[in-house]
Amino acid sequence: MTVRDSYDAVIVGGGHNGLVAAAYLARAGQTVLLLERLAATGGAAVSTRPFAGVDARLSRYSYLVSLLPRKIVRDLGLDFAVRKRTVSSYTPAVRDGRATGLLVGGDRTRDSFAALTGSDREYTAWQRFYAMTGRVAGRVFPTLTEPLPTRDALRERIGDADAWRTLFEEPIGVAVEKHFEDDLVRGVVLTDALIGTFADAHDPSLLQNRCFLYHVIGGGTGDWDVPVGGMGALTDALASAARAAGAQIRTGHEAVRIDTDGTRAEVTVRTDTGEHTVAARRVLVNASPHALAALLGDEPPAPAEGAQLKVNMLLTRLPRLRDRSVDPREAFAGTFHVAEGYGQLAAAHRDAAAGRLPAAPPSEIYCHSLTDPSILGADLAARGYQTLTLFGLHTPARLFAADNEGTRAALLRATLAELDAHLEEPVADCLALDANGGPCIEAKTPLDLEADLRLPGGHIFHRDLSFPYATRTTGRWGVETAHPNVLLCGAGAVRGGGVSGVPGHNAAMAALGR
Repeated sequence: MTVRDSYDAVIVGGGHNGLVAAAYLARAGQTVLLLERLAATGGAAVSTRPFAGVDARLSRYSYLVSLLPRKIVRDLGLDFAVRKRTVSSYTPAVRDGRATGLLVGGDRTRDSFAALTGSDREYTAWQRFYAMTGRVAGRVFPTLTEPLPTRDALRERIGDADAWRTLFEEPIGVAVEKHFEDDLVRGVVLTDALIGTFADAHDPSLLQNRCFLYHVIGGGTGDWDVPVGGMGALTDALASAARAAGAQIRTGHEAVRIDTDGTRAEVTVRTDTGEHTVAARRVLVNASPHALAALLGDEPPAPAEGAQLKVNMLLTRLPRLRDRSVDPREAFAGTFHVAEGYGQLAAAHRDAAAGRLPAAPPSEIYCHSLTDPSILGADLAARGYQTLTLFGLHTPARLFAADNEGTRAALLRATLAELDAHLEEPVADCLALDANGGPCIEAKTPLDLEADLRLPGGHIFHRDLSFPYATRTTGRWGVETAHPNVLLCGAGAVRGGGVSGVPGHNAAMAALGR
């Protein structure tokens, strides 16, 4: 085959990180071609109308923003904004036969802790613990868009031996049990260590610590914000910025092979009309490390496994709660925790590790449209419709291997039953109907995410997260590969995972030699 095109940089994959890299490189005067196999860019960070005939644009796969540095938004001049949620979280509970719960956020937080636990002890511990994570966040988050610090340099930058030990050296379960006594409070803290990660609180690998760290450092505060217009608003803004800077974006173009001698590369591209090759000085791959290995013909990395259930719903109204002290609009505005007590999370992990669905599946839910009604058509918003996004934990891909469809249905029923236990009416009674008369609800297992987005094993981070410091194999930016002119700019890079743009930024900086 003959080379038809030549560029300074070819970017494989048009997810948000690929778009970030394209925009930075094009703004630096590079000739850039971005190849996306699907009909549109965005990858997992897209907004779609999943329900037939219903004007509701949902963030279908990823849904909140925390790790996106304002630096990237400013550098690229993005027309993109986020809104703060009025409530951090609500966790329903039953104490002494009475429906109650824990509301975190706003001026009712202290009273809610006291009402649930009977004293101010847990609230004081909560304030102290998250003051510590806040200090760490303020020192670690700025490093994400800098060359990788060494472990010692990061520890010195944090400057707190107790915090370093808590987050980087001993299982997070040790700190949770040391600081908190109430099972429900412990569970709410632990959830940040388990989102998209299948691990026990005391896993010696510290996989749960890495996940926890990424969930509490975002923006230097740990806040998780609502993207105005949905997640697709971000990727649309990134695509516009990349095109405005001169990058070429070709959808329906699938890269199937990369050949490189370390100085020049050729990318074989497949379209509906056949195959051709594109030459480049550098190739940046916004795909998983598994896809990268396949493109290069390299040895594949260890298998990855996702462990989550993603459910999208559209409701005609928010369901009433059994806990009458909290308005549903408060409870669902933040993260609504279900079956996420500390003991419940441990039991769910034991069930899944033994090869069975959790008896009480843990999940967390939030309502995007309470903070940002713009994702709903004007008629739906006026009639009080609301979206719900549910993220289930401790459901590894292996559980779905024998019967994905049947297991998905069983897990969805069990997950909604856990939610219904805290409602005065079943959530199914509140579901809107689509144009065909079907309920507006969809569920995605790890295997569905693998099929839809090519996430290896359905792993939302592409592979297990890494601590944000350099090791012998990371390279200067955490995006380098064994091939000098091939860089990884997807979630599987060091400091990847989540909707952050950080790997895209860092791969662009590495390509530019900055």
